[in-house]
Amino acid sequence: MDQPTAEHALRRLEPLVGEWTIEATWTDGTPWPGGGTFTFEWHAPGAHLVQRGTVELPEAPASVSIIGCDGANGTYFQLYSDERGVCRVYEMSIGDGEWRLWRQGEPFAQRFTARFSDDGNTITGRWEIAEDGTTYVTDFDLVYRRVGT
Repeated sequence: MDQPTAEHALRRLEPLVGEWTIEATWTDGTPWPGGGTFTFEWHAPGAHLVQRGTVELPEAPASVSIIGCDGANGTYFQLYSDERGVCRVYEMSIGDGEWRLWRQGEPFAQRFTARFSDDGNTITGRWEIAEDGTTYVTDFDLVYRRVGT
């Protein structure tokens, strides 16, 4: 039996690959002190994308995520972990200039929606949180800027 490959779905992750600086602001518009860096790189043999991030803010722990897909239906998932020992699974979509992550579950629901700039060198997004599981409010805004452009 022929098995569908993930080649097409994995190509859609390519806009994330590289090194990024980040800038974040709280809901009142106050910028986070310092900044941070995130890298996205292919894990050999290229079936998963590894995201690593550090932020110069004590409340924002260093993190590692593995992004992969189900090649049969083109769905994406992110396995997130951080230095606090927190591990979460996010559903994900990417395409048409948009990147989205979301999860339901304890201790709260979360979602992230971002747009890529036309040149692909900036990603502007927003994390939202729903402590009751349904009513979302902005947690913080986030801008990724590609390093070296």
